[in-house]
Amino acid sequence: MADKPVYEEASIDGQPPKLASIPASDTTVWADASPLLQAACAGLRDGELIHGDNFNLFAAMSALEIMDPKMDSGIVCTYYSIDEAIENGAAPIPISLDSTIDVRCTIDIMDHLLACEAAWHKGHSLAQTVFSCIYLLRLDRTAPHALLHSYCRIIRATCKAVVSVVSDARTHEEEDLFTMTYGLPLNGDGDDKCLSILNAVEETISRQLRACKATSSKRRLPEDLEPLQSNSNLEEGFCKALLCRLRFRKHFFHVLSCMKRPQGRGLESARKHIASCLTELESILESADFLRSCFDESCEGDIDDKTTASGFEPIGFDAMLNSRLSAPTPPRAIKILSWKKAVEYFVKLLHDLDVICSYSLDPHLESLLRFVVQFQKSQPDLVARSHLQLLLVQDGKLYGRDPFFAVINKAAALPEATKNHDIQKNESFLQLGMLVMNLLKILCTNAAWQRRKLGKFLQDWRVIYVQLELAFRNEYGEVSSSSNDENTCMKIFQHILLWVEEQTYWIAFRFLILGFELELYSTGEYCMVYWYLYAVLIKLTEKTHLMMAVSHDTAKRKGKKKKDSSKDLARESRIPPAVLFLQCYICLAEGLTMMLAALRNEIPVFHSPSPFNTEHEKFVQHFELLQRACIPDHVSYPSYKESTTHARFSTLAMYNYFKDAQRIAKEVKSSFSNDPESRLGGRWGRNVPFGWIHFSSYLK
Repeated sequence: MADKPVYEEASIDGQPPKLASIPASDTTVWADASPLLQAACAGLRDGELIHGDNFNLFAAMSALEIMDPKMDSGIVCTYYSIDEAIENGAAPIPISLDSTIDVRCTIDIMDHLLACEAAWHKGHSLAQTVFSCIYLLRLDRTAPHALLHSYCRIIRATCKAVVSVVSDARTHEEEDLFTMTYGLPLNGDGDDKCLSILNAVEETISRQLRACKATSSKRRLPEDLEPLQSNSNLEEGFCKALLCRLRFRKHFFHVLSCMKRPQGRGLESARKHIASCLTELESILESADFLRSCFDESCEGDIDDKTTASGFEPIGFDAMLNSRLSAPTPPRAIKILSWKKAVEYFVKLLHDLDVICSYSLDPHLESLLRFVVQFQKSQPDLVARSHLQLLLVQDGKLYGRDPFFAVINKAAALPEATKNHDIQKNESFLQLGMLVMNLLKILCTNAAWQRRKLGKFLQDWRVIYVQLELAFRNEYGEVSSSSNDENTCMKIFQHILLWVEEQTYWIAFRFLILGFELELYSTGEYCMVYWYLYAVLIKLTEKTHLMMAVSHDTAKRKGKKKKDSSKDLARESRIPPAVLFLQCYICLAEGLTMMLAALRNEIPVFHSPSPFNTEHEKFVQHFELLQRACIPDHVSYPSYKESTTHARFSTLAMYNYFKDAQRIAKEVKSSFSNDPESRLGGRWGRNVPFGWIHFSSYLK
């Protein structure tokens, strides 16, 4: 570490400077620090640091190890300022005096910026990805180069739009650096005109492409255009390659703008631009063969790892130029995505955005939750999830138009007339509205953060239930008389209390299922997880059945007064398809629990204690947040042991859990098509539990 001098202009003993990469100013003199470092090294043991009295853990994590390429932000820099990079010809304007090479290099810059943008969306610093482009850092220098200037302007405007969306949604993880701009020139004067500048350049190239296609037998086009480059045989291919890249940028910017319009008014327009983006991405991929074949030079390395379609290294980029801006920690070692991977990323992003735009903005909370859970199964990235959240929650309302009390009112199967009741001004109801809004925001985060937040969130739902219950008892007492049944406030309390319970158990169920998606459970822990799932689902099924009964009663009152008694009695006596669906899951959860318990009890190889923690400790680790919220009540590790200790294959065969699940599944499948009035789009799609089954003796 001390064998090399730190950058200096004049050494302490007055000798000529050894290194002058950083020029000294009138107020600074660079000195050789090697003797000081050598003395420090001699007195330090391995693992020790030189630090002051106020040194803390955060400072230790942010400390620089001098002369270490991974820890010293200054050692790996090629240039120490943008001006120095420009003076050394790192970002020339024009890029080349040969117009053909100039056009090819411009396309390379476009492709590499696309790869950098995808890497930024994946969580890397904006300073070390998109703004590693020197042309973006000095955008005024590109004015003489209309093509490059227009592209850089739209890139900067796009980055600004994406940062705005993610910042407003606040769905990014707490450790993410996505929205940090570090004073980069993200806001430029005249960026609102970026589309008009891009359109002018696009029109010029389109005219040139038409001129290329005009044969000698036809009358020449009236436009007096200069060719893009000197080789007439390559003109048409270059025009097509440029046009698809410019058009993709234009349509992608329109997508971002349309999706930010309030109350989902721009979703239809956004879908049209998404379709255009996907078409242009296909053309971009098709242009790769032309770009690789138009030059005799061969590129070194695997073409699939390159960040440009041509395979050549782009001009005008330095990933470490802004490394000191990245964070108050050593710079991240990043790897820019390959050009092909970047295109694949944008294709998936556009498909995810299209799914969001195609949603019908259903005001029913059940359908909305089903949609969000289903959407998350595709593992959308941050930008798509941010757009989803901004669509769902705007100005404290659902879709920016429906107050959350009205949404809860509908979900709790209350009459339409009660959605504007003054009871919504009650403090507890205001807090409940905030909980629903926060639930939607949490469901838009990534799976890991979502699970952590949902686990802590459960206690808030239990607290609000207790508050509502106390308010109800203070207002109406323990028992309601028949005369009070017509009391609107009492009905609101009763319905919403039941709905809050159901929602709480659904959150618990979602919390447990996310553990499977994140692979948090080891195979030896599956038995206790399925057992806990079964316990949660039983309670959720109770509440779901009661909510369905309440909803049916409300709908019946709103319907015809005179009913066909025989048809209604037949319908009421039949088990609803939704309940059958839940019962199928119940059978699976209980069957898997008993099967795994029997394997552990009868075959020693399946019972392998962990050397690090006991089964009880694992139980606490996985279900502590549920236990704190008492979900469900009276469920503990001793009750789990009592339920599974005596499980044997003989008892497993007696109950035929899996045969019952198969039988019910067939019945449910027929019900989906035969009963369009059932609530299949609601509690079904939300994967809520399954019940209509008596409590098993295993849970007693």
